[in-house]
Amino acid sequence: MTSAKRGKANRRAELNAAVQRALLARGLDGLRLRDVADEAGVTPAAVLYYGDLDALVHETYQQAIERYSQERERAAEQFTDARDQLRACIDRGPATGPDDALTRLLYEYWPRCLRDARAAALDSALTERQISVYHAVLVLGQAQGHFTLTDPSRLLAANFVAMEDGYQMEILAGRRTRNEVITALRSYARAVTGHDLG
Repeated sequence: MTSAKRGKANRRAELNAAVQRALLARGLDGLRLRDVADEAGVTPAAVLYYGDLDALVHETYQQAIERYSQERERAAEQFTDARDQLRACIDRGPATGPDDALTRLLYEYWPRCLRDARAAALDSALTERQISVYHAVLVLGQAQGHFTLTDPSRLLAANFVAMEDGYQMEILAGRRTRNEVITALRSYARAVTGHDLG
């Protein structure tokens, strides 16, 4: 990569970080081009050089999804035993607290999925990716003889993701702690796999 291309990539990364900060400070509905420019320390015209506000927000959301998905996948891949993989998946999912920037960013953008097909497709891809991780772990656990599944593995995987999604809002709102949510998810895991994750 040439130094000019590297410089442009670095500026784009800085701009995406500015979009994230502006989204977290103002929320998606209140977000203005000026907010992003102020966070980036540039003029609104300089921001527009990289695309309109909608495109920049969409790109930022894509990057957040990729980061979130990769972190979950890497957590599971550290282990060969499905019990450890399931524990890692559960432990990696819930937000750390109300100020968890990555999770907040994903939830700031979520309402757009109700009106925007492009946003809905991204959200669907995130959901499917998370389900796939859980599904693979459950199938492996059954093959290893550790899990006795109470329902089809794909259904259980989707339930894990749906429960996580619901609990995320509780954590972000400060109504539940991360540890409480992990305990609840492990309880569900015990009920549907027959294995106590501890």
